[in-house]
Amino acid sequence: MTSKSIKIRLEDASYDLKFLLNRGYKKKAAINLVADKYVLNKKGRNYLERKVFSDDKSLDRSRKIIDIDNITNKTIFIDGYNVLISVEAICNREFGSLVMCDDGILRDLKAVFGKYKINSTTENALNNIMTILSPHNPAYIYFFYDSPVSKSRELARITNSIIQINQLDGCAVTNKNVDFELVKQSKRYGGIVATSDGPIIDRIENVLDIPNNICKIFTNFKEN
Repeated sequence: MTSKSIKIRLEDASYDLKFLLNRGYKKKAAINLVADKYVLNKKGRNYLERKVFSDDKSLDRSRKIIDIDNITNKTIFIDGYNVLISVEAICNREFGSLVMCDDGILRDLKAVFGKYKINSTTENALNNIMTILSPHNPAYIYFFYDSPVSKSRELARITNSIIQINQLDGCAVTNKNVDFELVKQSKRYGGIVATSDGPIIDRIENVLDIPNNICKIFTNFKEN
């Protein structure tokens, strides 16, 4: 089967899924129905899960996206692995694994979160994150890494070193429940959360899409 035919199937499946979601179907059941109809594999199902949302959900989330020019003197809470994995894909020019989603957020489709390993691109990706944030003078940046993931403490140490090198105010920590902590701390301090995690975005006031801002520098990224 050609890549063109797969793309057409994904487009048709996305259309059908949005139709169902707009009519109140639960997403898991709707994806199963559509994926079976178009004979989609695990990657295809993951694409639908991460890209397609109802019109109401898309509008609600897109309204929360804050322009990077508006982060001056704001505290930024960064969903560490979530942001880092996407930025690494950009640094490696793996644009085929990135998709602009219905809710206006750029997401990575590789789904490697639980298996993440520090690699040759890690420091480059972190430096790109600092470079995109620094000119906008955030008050403080917090990186949160999930402690159950292997070598999270080492990654936090590397991140702290790069924060210092870039002369930014901030720190990196590990936490057992990063999702909960991001929501709690952002509400406590009125900060901005950097993540592409949908359930987190649903519970916060403002979201910063760091990968999308970096991607615009690397290429004129267009919606897949």
